[in-house]
Amino acid sequence: MKNKLSINVLFAVLSVGVMTFGGVTVETSMNITFPTLMSEFNVGLGTVQWITTLYLLVLSTIIPLSRFLKNKFKTYNLFLFSNVIFVIGLILDAFSPNFFILLLGRFVQGIGTGIALPLMFNIILDNVPKSKLGFMMGVGSLITASASAIGPAFGGLVVNSLGWRYIFILLIPVLLISLLLGSFSIPKTFQNELHDVKFDYGSFVLIILMFAGLIIGISNISENSLLSYQVLIPIIIGVLALIIFTKMQNKSKNPILKVDILKNVSYAKYTVAFFINQLIILGLAFIVPNYIQIINKSSSSLAGLILLPGAIMGAIMSPISGSLLDRMGAKKPILTGIAMVILSLLVLFTLSSNISDTIFLVAYIIVMIGIGMSYGNLMTQGLSYLSSELTSDGNAILTTVQQFAGAIGTAIISTIITSINSSYSGGNATVGFKFALLFLLILGFIQFLAIISTKINKK
Repeated sequence: MKNKLSINVLFAVLSVGVMTFGGVTVETSMNITFPTLMSEFNVGLGTVQWITTLYLLVLSTIIPLSRFLKNKFKTYNLFLFSNVIFVIGLILDAFSPNFFILLLGRFVQGIGTGIALPLMFNIILDNVPKSKLGFMMGVGSLITASASAIGPAFGGLVVNSLGWRYIFILLIPVLLISLLLGSFSIPKTFQNELHDVKFDYGSFVLIILMFAGLIIGISNISENSLLSYQVLIPIIIGVLALIIFTKMQNKSKNPILKVDILKNVSYAKYTVAFFINQLIILGLAFIVPNYIQIINKSSSSLAGLILLPGAIMGAIMSPISGSLLDRMGAKKPILTGIAMVILSLLVLFTLSSNISDTIFLVAYIIVMIGIGMSYGNLMTQGLSYLSSELTSDGNAILTTVQQFAGAIGTAIISTIITSINSSYSGGNATVGFKFALLFLLILGFIQFLAIISTKINKK
């Protein structure tokens, strides 16, 4: 591979990145529309939440197929299909006459984003020289991180000024620009050798059962007892599907996903650390605005504004930290970033009974800078422990882990807060937040230990 980064590769990454940006933006912006959709379509909160839950479920089931899709289809064909089907999903939602069509559009969009998200990182891994890999993986992380930061603000602005349907309408020309960029750049990038592999329908059904069971079961914990059938039955189904799927993949000569790469201890540690990173991001994104509104009695608009500077700083840090990895290796930027997160969480935990809006603003900025220092580098360094033939499997697992954490993260934190507060007789509503921050702090220490105990790959 040449040491120079070609313009075609940059445009290819940008074209898929724009599509991924649209997918993540529409995911995070839809949460703002729940009250409006409940009123317009006459549905309850439990029903309207499927707008997000279904989308995340589809993402989680499509992403593990990325290795199969890469071996079966040309990169450009995958890009073209995912782009077109995403646009179809946007059109369905923009003009949906009822809630069912709205859900159908979200389902279709989930397929498009589920193909595009790992495709972007596969293009980077296949085309970018090693000397620039950290930087470009950081750019990929910047795209998804900035979309997460912009999504809620974009959704609120559009809903208040134009109406919720324009969330989808305004993204259609963005996807058409992506299609134009990719049409001339992606065919000129590296194309891997295709194989005539058969699709394993049995394994795919198990993937659906696994993620549907785990996501629905864990999401139900916030409204039901841990031992209730609404929680236990879906989780048991999910765990059994996971066990059977793993055994099937290990025995198969041509598995959908080579899960045995998790036997590589170094890669597995980085996967766990990456999962924890996502949980911390989502956990704080839930804790901060709710504490500010419930405890500090500040407005929802102020709560959103307090999150925005940190989210932007974290996104900006992603390519910068990737460049640091290219120059000095992975451990220093990753451990520095994790240490910043731990120290900020420690401050918030210590002051949890009385955290001012200003302290939240500063602490969240430091946390997100730390996340930016570590996020993309965890992916880059984790994949470096695998051979080039296994990077597509490694990328699929990391991207799946990211989406799974996104699907369950908010449910776990909200359950901790509500459960602790309901069982605490003192009437202090900050106790639940204190335990939620303690949970994230413990996860931060586990993440730090996982990375510091792993030897850096010298290859």
